[in-house]
Amino acid sequence: MARIAVITHEYDRFQSRRGALLRQDSPYMLFDLLAELKRRGHSTQILRGPSSRHDADIAVLHVDATVTPADYVEYARGFPFCLNLGAADISKRRISGAVLKDGDHWGGPVIVKSNLNHWGTPEQQLNRQAERAGKAAPFPGVRIFDQYQVHASLAEVPPEMLLRTDLVVEKFIPEPAPDGFAARFWIFCGDRERCTRYVSPQRLVKGDDTIRREAVPVPEELRALRHRLGFHYGKFDFVMHGGRAVLLDANKTPGRARNLSKIVAAGTANLADGFEGLIRRAG
Repeated sequence: MARIAVITHEYDRFQSRRGALLRQDSPYMLFDLLAELKRRGHSTQILRGPSSRHDADIAVLHVDATVTPADYVEYARGFPFCLNLGAADISKRRISGAVLKDGDHWGGPVIVKSNLNHWGTPEQQLNRQAERAGKAAPFPGVRIFDQYQVHASLAEVPPEMLLRTDLVVEKFIPEPAPDGFAARFWIFCGDRERCTRYVSPQRLVKGDDTIRREAVPVPEELRALRHRLGFHYGKFDFVMHGGRAVLLDANKTPGRARNLSKIVAAGTANLADGFEGLIRRAG
């Protein structure tokens, strides 16, 4: 049996109360994965911030911020094996295959997004927790941009937005479906995975407005990209465009499923199998 450590930001609320391991109000998918691993006999511990010591066999770098601070990355290097050590930066500019760069020629519609994961909300929450503790904000100057703006062309994007370094402009390439538009979500841990195509009547596909979903294969080019980005565990959002997979978002701290159905439970057990495969690899 392995000793598993989860490295979180010192102001993260992975646990609502110290000493109450795996309380039922955690927002993270890793919560359920750890619960299954604990049921199988593995031990788990949550490490809030870099510490001078540890006694774990394997760790998960689970800092809920777009760019993991350097001191956390350095601390994670001290473990025998640490999941997602190479995925410290999940900014859109690093991971998105749709971002328009200087000199790119694109005549179609575009979408303006935050460069930060989830609009910059995780960083703002960590800043608030730090301020409540009387400490300096770990991510000063973060600005929330919580709405996607679609424009008919790059020329219609307001000039002030093009100058903001906290925003990105992407090609707007929704995946067409016979009854609407599709987006694909790939959840993985080690060699275990599930990949689902969601269809919605809306061009911006969201979980709460989908009309159907279906299991789909994972494109091989996305597997190669996952390896290059350094992900052992996480979730990729992508679409198929022009016959190839285009990654739009990568999440190293995916959210927890609210509907704890038998299907979700079976998926968690499958991901736990993948985690145990990583444990064996680490040993």
